[in-house]
Amino acid sequence: MRVNLTVNGRPQQADDVWEGESLLYVLRERLGLPGSKNACEQGECGSCTVRLDGVPVCACLVAAGQAEGREVVTVEGLATGGDGTELSLVQQAFTDAGAVQCGFCTPGLLVAADELVRRNPDPSDADIREALSGNLCRCTGYEMILDAVRLAAARAGEAG
Repeated sequence: MRVNLTVNGRPQQADDVWEGESLLYVLRERLGLPGSKNACEQGECGSCTVRLDGVPVCACLVAAGQAEGREVVTVEGLATGGDGTELSLVQQAFTDAGAVQCGFCTPGLLVAADELVRRNPDPSDADIREALSGNLCRCTGYEMILDAVRLAAARAGEAG
């Protein structure tokens, strides 16, 4: 089957998609967007988190056909600047706060954190924990990640 979707603001088409193929597989293998990671394939770790029509989802649990005609934002789509080379507010905050360790969980955390800061520019610690609750990190102990989201929210407040 053919799947037509918008990925990071650009119309995309994937051909010969198997009916049971995941959105994650289409993004990584067919569209060349390896940022979303394939870890558990069960929706437990959050490494594959993308936004589907603005809502964070685990791309490993979404059948590719469910994305037909819909909009997907991956970690690659968070970068700004015309050519996507300028880090987004959340990406820069993760870098500045030292929240990136091995990097495997980072794409999913970035997408979830970006959605939170867009939706709630002044999140409480409870809001941050809830927004990131579907994302597991085995390296940082989460404190630097929470610091990064707080930093991104503060910067968003200053900018906006």
